[in-house]
Amino acid sequence: MHNSLTRIQNVFGFFTTVAFVVAAFIAASDFAAPRTPSASIKTTNVQVVKGRPHYYSTRKEEYAIIKFSLDADLSSLFTWNTKQLFVYVTAEWASPAGANQTNSAVIWDSIITAPSSDHLANVGPATLKKLKRSAAGKAVDPARGVLSLRNQRPKYQITHPGGRIAETADVVLKVHYNVQPWVGALTWSQDRDYGLWKAVKGGLSKAFSLPAVKVKEAKKA
Repeated sequence: MHNSLTRIQNVFGFFTTVAFVVAAFIAASDFAAPRTPSASIKTTNVQVVKGRPHYYSTRKEEYAIIKFSLDADLSSLFTWNTKQLFVYVTAEWASPAGANQTNSAVIWDSIITAPSSDHLANVGPATLKKLKRSAAGKAVDPARGVLSLRNQRPKYQITHPGGRIAETADVVLKVHYNVQPWVGALTWSQDRDYGLWKAVKGGLSKAFSLPAVKVKEAKKA
């Protein structure tokens, strides 16, 4: 009953229980921190081109290139338990009549690290050094959640399985986020309020239509 193996098991079980309880308290503390994200987004240039959207594409198809401007205040999402914040913009439009679904495609994304997780940032040495210097002595840096992008080029083009996307109507851009904590569950942007956690204020562009395919001008003789 009191041999070494039994004592090791008891000690291990005790510390495992303590670690679990502490982790549960840390995760629950997030619900006491208010979240009041807001965003404003609008398109600045929209084009539809026919070609190969990716180097591995096997056929030519129509794809949309959407530039946009974004102002967002996501600073309230950064707490002492925030590891990093994933922000992304989607283009969404309804399917043709009779199809009960909405099309959604990511056109831009970014990972914003907290000062304590800067070593995880996928950036070059010079940028990483600058990032660490700006956060020196800070455990939390809410200012990183303030975004201001002007005429931002998309990271990804929009395509459609059918190969045609030109002249699609009622397309909107929407801002989303995903909070990854050090301890606890991943949380996504929400469509309604839950206690101190508020839905994103704004974050939706005005509806617009994709133009016809852009035709290349013939070369002058």
